[in-house]
Amino acid sequence: MKTDIILAGVGGQGILSIATTLGAAALNENYYLKQAETHGMSQRGGAVVSHLRISDKPIYSDLIPMGEADIILSVEPLESLRYLPYLSKGGSLVTNTTEFKNIPNYPELDKTFEELRKKFKIVQIEADKIARDIGNPKASNMVMLGAASPFINIHDEIIVEGIRTIFKQKGENIVYLNTKAFEAGKKFTGK
Repeated sequence: MKTDIILAGVGGQGILSIATTLGAAALNENYYLKQAETHGMSQRGGAVVSHLRISDKPIYSDLIPMGEADIILSVEPLESLRYLPYLSKGGSLVTNTTEFKNIPNYPELDKTFEELRKKFKIVQIEADKIARDIGNPKASNMVMLGAASPFINIHDEIIVEGIRTIFKQKGENIVYLNTKAFEAGKKFTGK
């Protein structure tokens, strides 16, 4: 078992919480784990990326080579395109549709995703809307994790235990709300 995941977004969107949740889930299963992250200027809306590698065998590098990521999980659509060269031929792209327009010439993306659908498995999800609809607008990152879960080689209940591990110190209600967000994302993808 091996899953290489690029997590992409901009500052404040919860990329690192997704990485921490999956990391906790992997460690709970005694999997090997490597993670590298870049989040310079992230508190000002700058790009945030994390390379997350999970395997049942030792992993020797924390960076995913170009063209070898199994999944790009992006909480911002333009950021998903930035890391597209990392995606393998059979890889999956799971992206939020809510744009974070932090540049003046933010492009129209509909035609780009239409073309990309010919080459890759793409899940586009209104994670922010789903998170608001379930009463937890801050948990769109967990909606995204749920939407990506069918492409991650870790059982859902183990990921939910990872959610419990990282949010338990904030109380049972926060664990419940984040688990509910995860389930909503999973339901969207149809798992």
